[in-house]
Amino acid sequence: MRCKDTKIRGLKFNSTVKIPMKQQVTHVYLVPGMAADVSIFEYIKLPETQFICHMIPWKIPGRKESIEDYAKRMCAEIKHDNCVLIGVSFGGIMVQEMCKFVDVKKIIIISSVKSRYELPKRIKIARKTKAYKLLPTSIVSRIENWEKLAFGDFAKKRAAMYQRYLSINDKTYLDWAIEKMVCWDQEEPPAGLIHIHGEKDIVFPISNIKDCIIVDKGTHVMIVNRARWFNKHLPEIINDNLH
Repeated sequence: MRCKDTKIRGLKFNSTVKIPMKQQVTHVYLVPGMAADVSIFEYIKLPETQFICHMIPWKIPGRKESIEDYAKRMCAEIKHDNCVLIGVSFGGIMVQEMCKFVDVKKIIIISSVKSRYELPKRIKIARKTKAYKLLPTSIVSRIENWEKLAFGDFAKKRAAMYQRYLSINDKTYLDWAIEKMVCWDQEEPPAGLIHIHGEKDIVFPISNIKDCIIVDKGTHVMIVNRARWFNKHLPEIINDNLH
């Protein structure tokens, strides 16, 4: 089944938005991808009569801090019950951890995974061999201009985008976040979770993903370059117009 540029794996999607006449405002909390600034959501514009969006930035973790304790700290930013949590990539993993400590209306993950079984083979190998510990994360903080490392127009545009949005270059954070993603142990996703995934995501290939809304030609960074799709469909998804 297709809804213009969208198809569904394991879900049906109604492209007609039906908004109740009387509706309370829904508070939506958004968590960006690993090392990304909340500015990745700058093009997401939901109807202000229905939604109030709040951005939750990353915090610097303690070196030995558990993902559960970190999730509790992130939850300190949440001031409303029955809210919606939306997380991108590693942020999608984080909101699944956060929902254990707060009352939520819905959890939506984008360009992410719902369990350790959806992680790609290379990440599973990195976990088994502990190769992730060898990544030179200290180099990232010394790269002042990513564009100098890119060749070709397309590569330079992508490098410029990464330089703009990947603002968290603290080595402690990067080492911690990579380890928590690689070693994530979740077996089953939270009940009612909605997963939106790009057909051309190369970080988390669609071949490993089940039960999701698939965005045709969507990449891992589609929250930025496919914002129109999200602005069109997120209100419907949040308002439970899936049948």
